[in-house]
This record gives sequence, structure tokens and C-alpha cells, in this order.
Amino acid sequence: VQLVESGGTLVQPGGSLRLSCAASGFIMSDYYMLWVRQAPGKGLEWVSGINKEGEPKYYHESVQGRFTISRDNDKKMVYLQMDRLKPEDTAVYRCARYRWAYATLTTRPVFRESDYAYWGQGTQVTVSA
Repeated sequence: VQLVESGGTLVQPGGSLRLSCAASGFIMSDYYMLWVRQAPGKGLEWVSGINKEGEPKYYHESVQGRFTISRDNDKKMVYLQMDRLKPEDTAVYRCARYRWAYATLTTRPVFRESDYAYWGQGTQVTVSA
């Protein structure tokens, strides 16, 4: 199993970025997928999750209305479109795969690291003028 993120870079406040997560080694269409982030000196913060068929989706309140998660199961890709970026969005962004196949999360899950079996290495997003 491998998850590889890309798309992170330096961007000005108010700008946009699209992050990508390429999945391999498993049937991605069977799994709930997640984006998390870690800012310098802080713990992991979940950002957004998406069910295996694309709905429902969930967002942390700090990114609701600015970020959009999506997936392409045929291409085995998960995306995070980030708009109206703020300096506080600066972090390493990682994608993760839910531990259990076939699950549909019908309510916004409580984030627990142990619920996710595989993690990517991350891509750095820096929002600064």
C-alpha cells in the first residue's frame, strides 16, 4: 500500500492550491479516505474525509466552505481543492486510508489516528505573503 501526496507549494494568502494523493496497492474504491495536516509544533488535525463512493464528505469547521475534497476511483486519486487560503493553513498535508474496507461513514467521524492504517509522507503547503 502506498499513498503519495503532491501539489504543495508556497502560495499567497487568498490563493488556491489543489493537492493530490495517488493511491496504489489496494482497491481505493473500497475505502474511506482522509486528509489531515500538521502545522509546525502542533499535532495532527483532520481536515476532510470522503466516503468510498464520494458522498458523504466531511470538513473540519476551519476549512468548511473553502476546501473541497473529491476522488476519482478509476484513477485511484484523492484531491483537496483549497481556496481562499490563510496563513493558518500552513502545514504538511497528508492523506490516509481508513483501516476497514467497505465502511460508509454516515456521520462525521471523531478523528482517531488508529482508525487509519496507511499514511502518506505529506506535501508542504505554505501560505505567506
